[in-house]
Amino acid sequence: MRCDAKKFARMYEEIYKDLYRFALCRMKNVQDAEDAVSESVLAAYENIRKLQKETAFKSWMFTILANTCKKKLKESGNRQKQEEREVEKISGVSVQMPDYGIALDVRKAFFVLSSEEQEIVALSVFGGYNSREIGSTLNLNPNTVRSKRSRALEKMESILE
Repeated sequence: MRCDAKKFARMYEEIYKDLYRFALCRMKNVQDAEDAVSESVLAAYENIRKLQKETAFKSWMFTILANTCKKKLKESGNRQKQEEREVEKISGVSVQMPDYGIALDVRKAFFVLSSEEQEIVALSVFGGYNSREIGSTLNLNPNTVRSKRSRALEKMESILE
């Protein structure tokens, strides 16, 4: 797709809040969410020629962001485990790192979900995608998406009761 900076900015402006909300739910931290969105936008801008249709921009951006979040969460988890091992070596004591990102009951319930359930709920709620679109993004059958979303929301509801 041919796209200049102004056109990219216009398309991005329409979805940036949804991207940020999605990243915040996935990353559990404001700075990490901002980094993930920034990294995703940069990657998208550099690869905009690979996008075939302008109408697919939102889905394409969410796919890039979801992959960026996965990568960052994996890196973060590995880094945290390494830090905990280093502290353990030094002190001989196992240290549990506190999670400062969970402030609200809904967020707590959200974080109980598996990574896949979080993605499905976030794409549905923040991205406004239907089960067919989510299935296409995550390579799942739309019926599977609907059942996983339903179970995830029930799980959250039971935690919030």
